[in-house]
Amino acid sequence: MTTYINQIANYKGQEITLRGWLHNRRSSGKIHFLTIRDGSGFIQTVMSKASVGDELFQRADHLSQETAVIVSGRVRADVRAPGGYELDVAHIEVVDETNDYPISPKEHGIDYLLDHRHLWIRSERQQAILRVRHEIIDTIRTFFNERGFVLVDTPIFTPAACEGTTTLFSVPYFEDRTAYLTQSGQLYNEANAMSLGKVYCFGPTFRAEKSKTRRHLTEFWMVEPEIAYATLDDIVKLAEELVVTIVARVLTTRKSELAVLKRDTTPLEKVKTPFPHLSYDEATELLKKLGLSFEWGGDFGSPAQTALAKHFDRPVVIHRFPMSIKAFYMKPDSARPELSLSVDLFASEGYGEIIGGGQRVDDYNLLLDRIKSNKLPQEAFEWYLDLRRYGSVPHSGFGMGIERGVAWICGLEHVREAIPYP
Repeated sequence: MTTYINQIANYKGQEITLRGWLHNRRSSGKIHFLTIRDGSGFIQTVMSKASVGDELFQRADHLSQETAVIVSGRVRADVRAPGGYELDVAHIEVVDETNDYPISPKEHGIDYLLDHRHLWIRSERQQAILRVRHEIIDTIRTFFNERGFVLVDTPIFTPAACEGTTTLFSVPYFEDRTAYLTQSGQLYNEANAMSLGKVYCFGPTFRAEKSKTRRHLTEFWMVEPEIAYATLDDIVKLAEELVVTIVARVLTTRKSELAVLKRDTTPLEKVKTPFPHLSYDEATELLKKLGLSFEWGGDFGSPAQTALAKHFDRPVVIHRFPMSIKAFYMKPDSARPELSLSVDLFASEGYGEIIGGGQRVDDYNLLLDRIKSNKLPQEAFEWYLDLRRYGSVPHSGFGMGIERGVAWICGLEHVREAIPYP
């Protein structure tokens, strides 16, 4: 019976075959301990000279890391084994022998590992991160699908900026025109919401920033829900529910991966609603009390985000930022027009912003004024203005960066580990 390592518990005491790669090897006299990985997990196999004979035993003695192998043997329960089972090897077949594998168990510098990222992802730690990432993405899709949202894809090529013009990747287009890689699917998603009510898009987004901070990537993935007839309060509640659901799911289903990452899960277990809510004004005052030099009207950079996030034992919601630092489509607060109906959600433990969103301008004249005052090309936004010409309603949404969420939940030092190929 050919199976996978993560299914091994179903075959206790039975003969099975595994197809994978040699992750590690050590020997003790007449026994080889071969750690095999197959993409679904890792298992220690035990090969004795008495069971396989001198020739096969000697052949295995010279196999190196990442050699492709097929091993057969009997599954044996062992409480000392990492997964609770070992395999007593009866036969091993070498599919492709590897020599001089460039990533050995010794310490390597981060630049070297990134240069060999296509191989680095084979390591146990990187596999654990990517499995947690998969779980987060699967949870997000399930979360929205079960709540009646419709997944609608949005363009990768766009004719203009969503949030500004300084961080756009330009792309030569037909007939001497220029297109841009998307910063966000939000504007198109607003049109989708006017058709389908509750929608979300999920795809890659791009920022042309030469940022080398631990929180920034030039290409990252973002999920963006948008809801017709929704207010700021509605999407804040949705964002909180999403974060709580993701964390609870990972804690339940990915315990072994979090253990591989040596992630202290105590802070994650506190991620429950209600989250603390602070207005931008209140957050500014808190920063001053925490000893940070911060002036009202500025955006929260990494030091401010870290300080605010570390002040609470769970994610914190900051709302009503100044209009001057938010995008042209953000709706002003009717009580204080200098403030926007916007929200950021900062992850706990100092990991900073993972969600940003708000209520959109639904008034045609105000949106037109914003487009002009931001010196955006009106002709590129005529379709967007149509959404306010024909049946405009209050609507709101947010974006959640997947890699920042993965970095937080996995406890990573740098967001570059949270994506397969940064």
